[in-house]
Amino acid sequence: MGTREIAQNLVATKKGILAADESNPTIQKRLASINVESTEDNRNIYRELLFTTKGIEEYISGAILFDHTIRSVAKDGRPFPVLLKDKGIIPGIKVDKGLVDIPKNKNEKFTQGLDGLKDRLDEYYKMGARFTKWRAVITIGDHIPTTRCIDMNAYFLAVYASLAQNAGLVPIVEPEVLMNGSHDIDRCERVTLATLQSVFSHLNDQKVDLESMILKPNMVISGLECPEQADSKQVAEATVRCFKQILPAALPGVAFLSGGQSSIVATENLNAINILGKDLPWKLTFSYGRALQNRALKTWNGQSDNVLDAQKKLYQRAMCNGMASIGEYTSEMENE
Repeated sequence: MGTREIAQNLVATKKGILAADESNPTIQKRLASINVESTEDNRNIYRELLFTTKGIEEYISGAILFDHTIRSVAKDGRPFPVLLKDKGIIPGIKVDKGLVDIPKNKNEKFTQGLDGLKDRLDEYYKMGARFTKWRAVITIGDHIPTTRCIDMNAYFLAVYASLAQNAGLVPIVEPEVLMNGSHDIDRCERVTLATLQSVFSHLNDQKVDLESMILKPNMVISGLECPEQADSKQVAEATVRCFKQILPAALPGVAFLSGGQSSIVATENLNAINILGKDLPWKLTFSYGRALQNRALKTWNGQSDNVLDAQKKLYQRAMCNGMASIGEYTSEMENE
């Protein structure tokens, strides 16, 4: 299967991507929230719970793994990438090395990880990965983001995407304008527009094949501390308006990040965007982490007796988002 076909399959109708690429410190926090120790066994038990959910492949096209996870095996001895492939889910891998401060730019960060990336990509391909992810973050605040921050992150995203494609992998390009802050939706729209303009300019410079990549952006939303929170209709209008100005028609699809939205709000916003954007040239779907997993995690609570109930919660959440990705989600689905 070529990279263009893989990209199309990742945004197949009614399907989205499960982000299960939490670093060891992040998964430790998630497990600590249910008083479960973050041992290798417990991490593997939880991730196997996610990956083996009955019917999940109806609504999940791919799963993003962390370096440790792609090297782990299920109880039956199959490596996780093999387990996923056998289930009809495309294995992916997070390849960036996390955030570091931009020198002399207060409160702004760039993503490291280009050193040794070619060799890591080749290794991950051999291990069964067929797509990759690299996350950059843009913070809104007093006098930020700066053009330097936006352009630096866009450059690194584009170089990563080019290297991934050269290794036969589909890059997910994730420029996240963070929800943190008191900014309103208009400011978020302006910053998202500037960020995407820079990202696609650098992608062009690096000769990235747009038909063999997926964009994973934020929705255009109000800051978490903004006194006036935009509703789903406003989020949809601002997001679609922004995309129409920037995104090339060649792009197969957009897989939104949830970015700290609650599970239901992330679904409602995705649904509203698809209702408004039904005639757009790109698939508009989801690549959620917490917004998919949270209910399943709390239901599991570290107890083997709760695995089936937790998987039902995950399936339901995936189904709700799958329907939202075609604009056909209803609140009644939350009770099915």
